[in-house]
Amino acid sequence: MRMVDIIEKKRDGGRLSGEEIGFFVQGLVSGEIPDYQASALLMAILFRGMDEEETRILTERMEHSGDTIDLSSIEGITVDKHSTGGVGDKTSIALGPLVAACGAKLAKMSGRGLGHTGGTLDKLESIPGFRVGLTIEEFVAQVNRIGLAIIGQTSAVDPADKKLYALRDVTGTVESIPLIASSIMSKKLAAGAKTILLDVKYGRGAFMKTYGKAEELARLMVRIGNGLKRDTRAILTGMEEPLGLAVGNSLEVKEAVESLHGRGPRDFMELLRKAGGIMLLQAGIVKSEEEGERRILQAIEDGSGFRKLREMVLAQGGDVSYVDDLSRFPLAKKIIPVMATRDGHVSHIDSLEVGLVAMRLGAGRAKMDDVIDHSAGILLRKKVGDTVKEGEVLLELHTNAEDESLLERSALESRAAYEISDEPQKAPDVVAGYIAS
Repeated sequence: MRMVDIIEKKRDGGRLSGEEIGFFVQGLVSGEIPDYQASALLMAILFRGMDEEETRILTERMEHSGDTIDLSSIEGITVDKHSTGGVGDKTSIALGPLVAACGAKLAKMSGRGLGHTGGTLDKLESIPGFRVGLTIEEFVAQVNRIGLAIIGQTSAVDPADKKLYALRDVTGTVESIPLIASSIMSKKLAAGAKTILLDVKYGRGAFMKTYGKAEELARLMVRIGNGLKRDTRAILTGMEEPLGLAVGNSLEVKEAVESLHGRGPRDFMELLRKAGGIMLLQAGIVKSEEEGERRILQAIEDGSGFRKLREMVLAQGGDVSYVDDLSRFPLAKKIIPVMATRDGHVSHIDSLEVGLVAMRLGAGRAKMDDVIDHSAGILLRKKVGDTVKEGEVLLELHTNAEDESLLERSALESRAAYEISDEPQKAPDVVAGYIAS
């Protein structure tokens, strides 16, 4: 079998066999297939696509391209969630403890962020001492003991995806839905959980810009997961404005903790309730989503969700005094208010623009080797649907940057991210769709 023949077959619109896809994945991981041939096949897939069976086979071959995590020694049903990424998305930090407090076993491998802000690991590392590099044995033991662990992905899990992800990023092939689906699902399947909830985001601040494209991706991933014997479901959530009020690492951790005390922003609390209810149903703990949502609300009201977060922080070496007393998190040296220039009602907030400003202030990475400033970010004071008066604060910039031109530009760009209309506006529902099978 020759790689050039596989490239030409897909270039001409042919359907790749399981043997051909397996040959490609194995050669990619072993280094026998050079990057230029892998890139050529990725471009052919971008233009010609893959059918569902091809995508399922590619996902399965990628899943087994390295180590897979055996969670069979964990008592009960293990659950996992994945977000396709969005501005202000701190969901796992609050949702994980909530579902664990209700009896589910959340065994989650997360990544670091590239772009708007840090990923879940970067956010958790704003808690001094928090250790994300557990061994698999420690990971499994902790989930068995307290029902919850969030750790970094090991280099031995899904090495095919790591190579393909890097190539897609530099060859203009990121936007292929089969490649996105196989990338996400191969990692989730290799991580070993029995159930997976996908949070597929759409809008200006998300990778999928329209509801229709997000739904197409979500349905494909759900079918792949269920076809490979995992209970896989998806919610579709809007990213036409940032999630919650906080954008930035320690700012988001503080918001997640406040939410566990019942004091979170409306949209974030809605997401926790709905996603948590579905995950408890998947775990067999409740008989309906509505019952699951009630259990999530109870875990907030009785404090068991917060206590579970404390357990995880302690178990993973973090200084729990920071979650007990949020004032211990250091604030950025500069907190710059950005004011409204007219009266009206907030009709839209450009999430992407807010995220990019936060990144430039130090909250995210433009390159993987950039160092994150955990205290940097943006705190929104007005959201879509809010009434605003001229001179009122729309948002605050939190930064340690000294470059005055950067600060001036950031203030202008973040103000421009807000659209203010004369007519009253309705706050949007954050969860716009649910795919159960």
